[in-house]
Amino acid sequence: MSTIKDNLVRVYDRISRAAARAGREASSIQLIAVSKTKPLSMIEEARRAGVTDFGENRVQEALEKIHQDDGATWHLIGPLQRNKARFAVRIFDMIHSVDRLSLGRELDRRLQAAGRTMPVLIQVNTSSEETKAGVEPDRALELAEQLSVLSGLSVRGLMTIPAFSPDPEDARPAFRLLRETRDRIASAGVAGVDMDVLSMGMSHDFEVAIEEGADMVRVGTAVFGARPA
Repeated sequence: MSTIKDNLVRVYDRISRAAARAGREASSIQLIAVSKTKPLSMIEEARRAGVTDFGENRVQEALEKIHQDDGATWHLIGPLQRNKARFAVRIFDMIHSVDRLSLGRELDRRLQAAGRTMPVLIQVNTSSEETKAGVEPDRALELAEQLSVLSGLSVRGLMTIPAFSPDPEDARPAFRLLRETRDRIASAGVAGVDMDVLSMGMSHDFEVAIEEGADMVRVGTAVFGARPA
């Protein structure tokens, strides 16, 4: 049976190979180990193997896992309801799923009350699926401009979750669209908005995401193993 350390060796090799194909440095790509549903024992095993960044989908589950002095960097990668914002700003270091102004304003209010600033990503719906969260690509610039005036938020880039397909190549158009959306926002030169992060790609398609410009890849199964049936 493979250990998490063994799995990480394979994941880092996949990252390196994808980066080489794209003419990029593997060191420029941040691995976020998606630890949702995983026990603390597995998270600690990943920590011992060198993982520093973890992604959680649900605030309630994360509240039971995250301790401010644990030395890890915690990313909220799932949808966030406004009524959970007060908890999210307490425990997370970065939020990838800001997709509307009302959520941004609530986060800003909570962050200012706590005297802190948080880096956030705008989630973009690149697949036009009604069930997917995210702002439409042609409205992402407008949302970036609206969020830019909220002093508690530091807009750092974009995130997407493409439509699932067994073939990783099917996700390429969504990843390319996110990169093009990022480039369009960056060229607008919105004050207070940086576009230096693209968060895209999961266990089965992160190589394609890297080829299309991913700076952060969110990998769960390939790190921790498949979930029990």
